[in-house]
Amino acid sequence: MTTITTHTVEYPADGLTMVGHLALPAGSDDRRPAVLIGPEGPGLNDFQRRRADALAELGYVALAFDINGGHWLADPQEMLAHTTPLLADPDRMRGIGHAALDVLRAEPRTDPDRIAGIGYGTGGAIVLELGRDGVDLRAIGTVNALITGRPGEAARIRCPVWAGVGSEDPIMPAEQRDAFAAEMQAAGLDWCLVVYGGAQHAFHHPPVDHTVRPGVGHHPQHAQRAWRDILDLLAECLPVTD
Repeated sequence: MTTITTHTVEYPADGLTMVGHLALPAGSDDRRPAVLIGPEGPGLNDFQRRRADALAELGYVALAFDINGGHWLADPQEMLAHTTPLLADPDRMRGIGHAALDVLRAEPRTDPDRIAGIGYGTGGAIVLELGRDGVDLRAIGTVNALITGRPGEAARIRCPVWAGVGSEDPIMPAEQRDAFAAEMQAAGLDWCLVVYGGAQHAFHHPPVDHTVRPGVGHHPQHAQRAWRDILDLLAECLPVTD
């Protein structure tokens, strides 16, 4: 295992002071490919921080960005009150994404021409909106984030798109999957949608110690498979070369 360095980074976005987690690979001055990591609706926690650390161990610069001003919204109603209007406002999502992307690009170790975006839930929707805004990303990978965009804007995505979702996810049901697939196909993109059988919403996330919405549950096997699929996407589209 290589030695990595981590930092907490604060930056303004969406009228808040965001608190992100930056993980740097071993080395001192070489430019590395970079990955932006978006969290689910409750906010940034140790799950995404560990994902950033794992990517840094593989040689990437990784920034797990914030969406809630440094707060973890443990109460489902509070979380929905924040995320529902956010998910309905592509421009707000893009603003949050661009602010985080600016932080990642400003890191001296980042190769600004080699950046990918991955995200979970709300954070995945934000990464997709960066793509629809025409940002030059090498790959987009999302889990539980089949949020369709404004008509025609998916054609501005400039990279392969991978998406994963649980078959029993009531928040992203079959009609939502179909709409997302139709959007990607109509845009002529290189895209892939993986449906994990028996998995519910947020299947990728370890259990949390509060009551969540019905249809939300951890699936350990599919969580590992989804992570491997994301790593395969990065290895194909954004390989680390020494």
